[in-house]
Amino acid sequence: MAFDEKLNDRIRESLAHVLKVEEKHMFGGTCYMVNGKMCVGVVGTEMMCRIDPDIYGEALERPGCREMDFTGKPMKGYVFVSHDGMKTQKQLDYWIGLCLEFNKKAKAAKKKKK
Repeated sequence: MAFDEKLNDRIRESLAHVLKVEEKHMFGGTCYMVNGKMCVGVVGTEMMCRIDPDIYGEALERPGCREMDFTGKPMKGYVFVSHDGMKTQKQLDYWIGLCLEFNKKAKAAKKKKK
């Protein structure tokens, strides 16, 4: 599956000032890890955002936002945002800000032992 390279570039530029960012290719798109934790990414033509589960319901009310159902069931704290929800830089910055804010509190995934 192809992913939106222009959106990926917008996200990369928005994270340029952030320390400890790693860009990884996964989910058929790109994921940006901040401080070793999944933060934001691109899946297809949508932005995947990891946000605070406490504001999940509120976020879903915003234009272009929907539940992340990558596995077939919604994952609380993860949302997809379509182009309609991030047409302007201000809108994109809003979502990036939510992701970075939650990243400070988020726990890193446990690494599997080999």
